[in-house]
Formats: sequence, structure tokens, C-alpha cells
Amino acid sequence: MQRDSLSPVRFKRSKGCNVTWGKWLDPYTNQTFTKASDIDIDHVVPLAHAHKFGGYNWTRKQKRVFANDLENLISVEDNANQAKSYKAPHQWMPANNAYHCTYLKKWQRIKAKYQLSASKQEIYFIKNVKCKA
Repeated sequence: MQRDSLSPVRFKRSKGCNVTWGKWLDPYTNQTFTKASDIDIDHVVPLAHAHKFGGYNWTRKQKRVFANDLENLISVEDNANQAKSYKAPHQWMPANNAYHCTYLKKWQRIKAKYQLSASKQEIYFIKNVKCKA
């Protein structure tokens, strides 16, 4: 949350662990939020999806690396994250149309990085979204 905040964050206590306030622009909704309680940390490629498409073979250490990969983590509005759940792009896309291509490129980059497979529906959907190069 601290990494993604557009302003310095405030913490609940002086220990610097529990963020309460900041300023986050959620790329999924294109809305700005200041209360940390309105934000979730989303895995662009969800843990359950990764498990289903190759992660089931990973060691505990590999799963931990994937779960904590900063490239795969993004601060988003909590309801958007919950609506997404573990869905692939052909099942869910951000409400912010302007973010679709960025989201799909990030999705593909992460899946390639971890050598995760894809369903036919996922491949077809991504292939047919019109993105500018």
C-alpha cells in the first residue's frame, strides 16, 4: 500500500505496520481513495488461478515467491478485487476500459514469468482484445 500511495501514508500506530490513510488511484475503477480500509492488495494473476494452471507443482518456496512478487501485486478498491476473485480475463475485466490493455499485458507477463498455462478461452479472449502497440 505504501508503494502505491500517491501521497505519504499515515499509520495507525508509530510502528509503521498498519496503514490507515494515503491516496490511491485504483486502475481497475479509475477512482481515488484515501482510506486504507477501502483498498485491497490484488494479485493480478490470482493465487488460485496460478495453482490451477501450473502452480500446483511448485514448492512452498516457489509459492511464497509468487505470492509476494511485487510485479503481481497492486492496490485496488476492495469491491473490485472481490468481484474479480480468482477469475481470468475472459471472465472478468476492470471497469476502467482505459486500463484493459495494461492489465492484459501485465497478466501475460506474469503468466510467462512463472510459466503458467492458459485455457483456450483465456487465449482467445486476450488475442481478440484490440490493444495499441
